[in-house]
This record gives sequence, C-alpha cells and structure tokens, in this order.
Amino acid sequence: MALLTLENVSVAYDNQYILQNFNLNIEKGQLISLLGPSGCGKTTTLRLIAGFLEAKDGRFMFEGKDYTRVPVNKRNFGFVFQSYALFPHLSVFDNVAFGLRLRKVNETEVKTRVQQILEVVSLGGYEKRFPKELSGGQRQRVAIARALVIQPDLLLFDEPLSNLDANLRINMRVEIRRIQQELGITTVYVSHDQEECFSISDQVAIMNKGVIEQLDDPATIFKYPKTEFIARFIGFTNFIDFAERNEQNGEIGLRVGDHHFTASKNPGTANPSGKKCAMRPDDLLVTTEESTEPGMNRLRGTVKVSTFLGRSYQYVVETELGDFTVNQEMETPYKTGLNVNLLFPKDKVVLVD
Repeated sequence: MALLTLENVSVAYDNQYILQNFNLNIEKGQLISLLGPSGCGKTTTLRLIAGFLEAKDGRFMFEGKDYTRVPVNKRNFGFVFQSYALFPHLSVFDNVAFGLRLRKVNETEVKTRVQQILEVVSLGGYEKRFPKELSGGQRQRVAIARALVIQPDLLLFDEPLSNLDANLRINMRVEIRRIQQELGITTVYVSHDQEECFSISDQVAIMNKGVIEQLDDPATIFKYPKTEFIARFIGFTNFIDFAERNEQNGEIGLRVGDHHFTASKNPGTANPSGKKCAMRPDDLLVTTEESTEPGMNRLRGTVKVSTFLGRSYQYVVETELGDFTVNQEMETPYKTGLNVNLLFPKDKVVLVD
C-alpha cells in the first residue's frame, strides 16, 4: 500500500480549478519530483500535501489515515522553502532547534538532536554562526536541517535551489539526494528544472495544466515520453505527423504522403494510437548522398543553418516535412545550402500522443 495517496482531489482559487480529479500515489522511502512549467499545479499539490491548502473535493490519505482535514500543525511534515525562511536574529543552532522547542522537547534532547542533524548536513562547528555569516548553500543546509530535526514523516521541498548559482545548485542537489538516501525519508520535491529532478529522483511526475501526463522513473521519461507536451518539455525538437500506422513482422510501419518509415517495437512505440514521431537532435543523423547507408529511414533536405557547439555542430535542415534540428560530431562541418540526407534510426523513433 502506498504511504501517501491523493484520491480525485480538486483545488480551486476563486472557482478556477488548479487541480481537478487529481490522483497521486507515493511509496515509502521514495523521492518523487513534481516537474512542469509555471502554472501546471505542482506547487499547489505540494502545499495541499503540507496542509497550507484545503481540497475542495477528494481525499488525502497518509499511512492509511485520512489527512484531508488535518491542520498543518498536526501533520508531522518537514517543509523546505524556496527562500530558506531562516530567522536572521537566531544562530544556526537556534534556527534548527526552533521546531523542537515549539514541541516542548527538553533541552538535553534538543542539543543532542540538533548536533546530530548538523553533522548529517555537514554543518558541524557552525552552531554559533548567524544566517548572514553563511553562504547560500550553507543557509539551504540549515533550512534542510531544521526540517529534518523534528524527525518528520514526510519531507517537502519547494524549488529549494532556485536562488543558488549554477555550480552550487549541482553540489546541493547531490547533498539533498545523499541526505534523503542516508535517512531513508520519503520526499516530495517540486522544481521546474528537469536536470535537477532527473538527477535526484526515484520517480518523476510531469505535470501539465493540473494533470500528471507521465509518472515514471527518470530514464524512462527521458527516453520514452508518452505525449508531445512531455517530449517538447524534455528536449525533443523534431516531430513528424504520420497519416497511417500499421504493425507487421515485429515492426511498426508509418506513412505520410510518399514517405515511409519503420520503427522498432519498444516502450516508446507501445502506445497503439501514437502516430506522431518525436526525435532528439542527438538521435538524428545527417549525411551526404554518397555516404548514405542502405535500409535506414531517409528524408532529403538542405542545410539551412550551421552552428558550432564545441564538441559538435548543430544543423537546421529544411525538408518536405518541415525543418529538423540535428546535433552531430564531425571534423569538417557541412556548409549552408548543401543537399543532405536525414537518417532516422528505427530504434530511436518515439511515438507520442
């Protein structure tokens, strides 16, 4: 049985539904990320779980108990805010101890638990410092320690790294994953940064307009998005709308006009209604007529734009079916105006709704 379940939950602001008949299950010990563009409902979902918002309809179950109407102060959940929300006049020790003292924990235990959790977040020796004396990453670790010291049943993160610079974000996401795995605490993490979510999560829920379009492990979503929205969101830029689809001899045949393609059967082609092909720029191949390999899906085109990316070149190729973007490593780049062939490896074709 799932640790946390949202059943047909609806949330509305001024009669405008943000979530409607929303469902989510989270297993104990998992780190699950809610990922999507601004306004998709991910922060609303997090605030609903935390108890800051109340559902209009549906149920929130936690450990088999109905938490739908349980107030925020009765939920033993740790929340890490985007802005850290540290008290500037309190030391690191007192900031972390704040939640324990609210719970009337005796001072001997407060000291023991604060010291233990500061070691976990690599802040031993910083007890007497104040927030203004800390770096952004250190402040974030204090916020995490404050959320963890109460020994929460669930840990919630609301875009915790958005205020940090790029290098610090990478270091902090590694720290968050280390701490979560070390303690084995169930965690819900909200972000709009796909790389951040994919790097630390057991499961990722891609949200769009208040709906989870795909809930899966990061590698599966990265390779096999189920919908066009997800494909575009995670970096697929090339699409072909096919008029026909049929299956024979263990492969999928696709046709649009006079163009015929084949796709291998894999999780990315499993959807029987999918007729739109999606491909990443790195999965397409571009070649001149003379070096075309036989038996591969081909599309003739002309190099429209050539851009140097460092390790590779990026080409925009104009074809009968539209423009396609290709990234390819090569010593000598193709020049603008050159006639080329685009090759679509059949095992890389993904079919989306």
